[in-house]
Parts: sequence; C-alpha cells; structure tokens
Amino acid sequence: MSFYASLGYLVFGSRLRRLSEYFLMEVNKVYEQAGIAFDASWFPVFYILSRQQNIPLIDIAEQLEVSHSAISQLITNLKKKGLVHTAPCPDDGRRQLVMLTPQGEELLQQVQPIWEAITTAMEELTEENKQSKQLLEAIRQVESAVQGTSLSARIQASMKN
Repeated sequence: MSFYASLGYLVFGSRLRRLSEYFLMEVNKVYEQAGIAFDASWFPVFYILSRQQNIPLIDIAEQLEVSHSAISQLITNLKKKGLVHTAPCPDDGRRQLVMLTPQGEELLQQVQPIWEAITTAMEELTEENKQSKQLLEAIRQVESAVQGTSLSARIQASMKN
C-alpha cells in the first residue's frame, strides 16, 4: 500500500492536490505537443469568456468562487500575454470588463477541440471503474457539506469529543 493510501483521510487534501497537479501537468503536455501556448490554469477564465464577453472581473471571481485578487492577478498575466483586455464598465467605472483580444479568440479556437478531447478521455477514464463514475457527484457532495459546516469547525468539534 502506498504511503498516501495508508494514511486515509489524514492526507485526503494532499491526494486531491497531487491528482489535480497530475491532471494539469498531463493536459499542459497535450497543449505543448499540439504547439499551443496555453496553460491549463487559464481554462476557467477562458471558458467563462467563451460563453460571455465583456464580463465584469468581479463576476468572474464570483463564478469561480475565488478572490477578486486572485482573478485580478490572472487577468493581469493574460493581459501581458495579449490574450485579454479590460475596459471600464459603462455603468460603474470602478468595475473592469474583461474580454478576449483577437489573439485570445484565436487561442480559444485552438484549445476548444482539446477541451472536447479532455471530456471524452475523462469519461473513458471514469468508465474503467464502477466507483469512478461516482467521483464528480462525491466531490460535489463534499463541497456542499463543507459549505454548510467548514472542515475546521468539524475538526474542532471532533477534538472536543
């Protein structure tokens, strides 16, 4: 039994992070092999912008459930690469609208077939094991549970018992 598997829930987060890093590394390898200068960490923003252009930066942060600061840093990075640009929101100049540049639109067209292939490959991967099919639903349930009562609160309660 591997070290991580032997520790069960003590390293649950570490195992999820390792698996996430593995998936991101493998997906980035596909982009690289296809000659596409795209980083998997950009996916959430590009996906949102593929569905809605001229979206306020704060709305992206809210949809992704991350801090305004984290999205602002990512948008700044994408602006430096010439993939997005921002403009003041017409009804509230304090808010910034985010949109793809022509270069960003071109990159989006290149990566979308890879996104479809990723979906297919992940569906095939989860079909290999009966329990793997339930993975997304199980993750959703854990996410929902910790929104109701945080993990830290659960740990504290367990320590009082």
